[in-house]
Amino acid sequence: MDTATLWLLPALPLAGAAVLLLTGRRADTWGHVLATFAALASFAVAIVAFVGMLGRADPDRAVAADLFSWVPVAGLQVDFGLALDQLSICFALLITGVGSLIHIYSVGYMSEDPGRRRFFAYLNLFLAAMLLLVLANNYLVLYLGWEGVGLASYLLIGFWYHKPTAATAAKKAFVVNRIGDMGLALAMMVMFATFGSVDFDAVFGSASGASDATLTAIGLLLLLAACGKSAQVPLQSWLGDAMEGPTPVSALIHAATMVTAGVYLIARSNPIYNLAPTAQVAVVLVGAVTLLFGAIIGCAKDDIKKALAASTMSQIGYMMLAVGLGPAGYAVAIMHLLTHGFFKAGLFLGAGSVMHAMDDETDMRRYGGLRTLLPITYITFGLGYLAIIGVPPFAGFFSKDRIIEAAFAAEGAAGPILGTVTLIGAGLTAFYMTRVMLLTFFGERRWKPDTHPHESPGLMTGPMILLALGSVGAGAVFVWGSSLQHWLAPVVGEHHGEPALPVPVITALALGVVATGIALAYRQYGRAKVPATAPAAVSALTVAARRDLYGDAVNEAAFMRPGRHLTRALVFLDNRGIDGLVNGCAALIGGVSARARRVQTGFVRSYALSMFTGAALVAAALLAVRIW
Repeated sequence: MDTATLWLLPALPLAGAAVLLLTGRRADTWGHVLATFAALASFAVAIVAFVGMLGRADPDRAVAADLFSWVPVAGLQVDFGLALDQLSICFALLITGVGSLIHIYSVGYMSEDPGRRRFFAYLNLFLAAMLLLVLANNYLVLYLGWEGVGLASYLLIGFWYHKPTAATAAKKAFVVNRIGDMGLALAMMVMFATFGSVDFDAVFGSASGASDATLTAIGLLLLLAACGKSAQVPLQSWLGDAMEGPTPVSALIHAATMVTAGVYLIARSNPIYNLAPTAQVAVVLVGAVTLLFGAIIGCAKDDIKKALAASTMSQIGYMMLAVGLGPAGYAVAIMHLLTHGFFKAGLFLGAGSVMHAMDDETDMRRYGGLRTLLPITYITFGLGYLAIIGVPPFAGFFSKDRIIEAAFAAEGAAGPILGTVTLIGAGLTAFYMTRVMLLTFFGERRWKPDTHPHESPGLMTGPMILLALGSVGAGAVFVWGSSLQHWLAPVVGEHHGEPALPVPVITALALGVVATGIALAYRQYGRAKVPATAPAAVSALTVAARRDLYGDAVNEAAFMRPGRHLTRALVFLDNRGIDGLVNGCAALIGGVSARARRVQTGFVRSYALSMFTGAALVAAALLAVRIW
């Protein structure tokens, strides 16, 4: 691909969205076809670009294009520029490839929905915004794509806005993400004040000359932005509620687009983080806390989509922990992000297939025994399950184990601690995902008598099969010959550290922990009778997990209520203080003027008396002075 055609990657789905939104109901019958074609065409452009990059040497693989001058304001000169390098092409292939499969799946899933044209327009808009985000060659264009992703997620999460829960979830996602977006906006301001530019090349090239405090501030602000988009603690509360959108939306958000944006932002900004160790430590801590946070929540969810949403939170936590480890973790984080794109999209589409068969029921306690009635869904979902828990030779085994190894290789005492955290997360993942499999596909049939489960049509099962193939083989492809690490090295660098424990020992520990999680889940849900409703919580941790570890309560107590009180105080200060001072001055001047006006009566006799009185007083004063 040359620079003249680079713009086609985001332009094709953006054009599809524009046509469907502007044409209106006239496109109801063919809008889904156009949107799917636009996504597939963008995928084809990405493949051509990738093949072209393979044919060039490492130094010549990156291409860039400045499309036009966007912000020519005094010292701030920003071009609307795009760049395609080894990192952005990975995301472009994931976004367009998995996104196209989700489009195809949606043709069947949304076939009866009266708003299907609008839905596909939003899907195209989502792809275009995410592509713009990863192809930007400066932070301002990235910010445009960043906000576009936020808008598209709001529209898709609240697609069924007639449901109060969907409308509320969309607003919640939008508001929480705006908090994170302030971090990116402030980071750009600091960059411009420090470096005089927001272009990647200028910022990264000058980063070594900035102070530690400045680089740390930029790193922490970028982390705040990443926490919002990637649903990391403390801005994770929107992700579970986002399941109110149609299931293909969940697959798109969780696998190919929105939640990967934060990981991309940290990886893209690696020259800043390499010089800001404090910010790196913050990224690691956020990732470590979130991977346990999401895994614990996933163990307590009966809603199949919310269990998978908690899983996404946890898996993105693994990626954030990895990118926080610096050059040792950048490539393995991207590897897990790519393999996660396959198996998580497959899992969500599989969940949608189960819901399609069960009359939109989402409670896994009302499933059971579906493996014989939904054989394709069972097999494809099962392959995704084996991938996410890290069973060899499936994709998740290669990518997650690399993160565990990188965690154990961290310097000092952090290595064993982080390694243990990642192992605990692996065990919890095996537990809750085995629970999902057992409650959904095994055991006695617990659904309502008027429910008649059936396999999904080919338009839905076809993408599920392709994603399952990726869940099986993607990890081996990426790891073979350390191909992905070598591919990304020009952008994120390379590191060849040794973990505190030998790799075979770490692998054995990870597999042992996974086996333990599977065994515990089987003991609790595979052998015992599953009640139709969740039993009363037997521990405080269970209660907390069912309530999302009080994420909403903490945010309400720490941010919402203090913010509301602060707003009321500022309003009072504005009304009584600032406005009171202004209004008081006006009242004082008005009162003095009103009283001064009374002197001007308009009667000549009054003026003559005033003049006589004044003259008398002056004469008396002069006489007194003379006598004295």
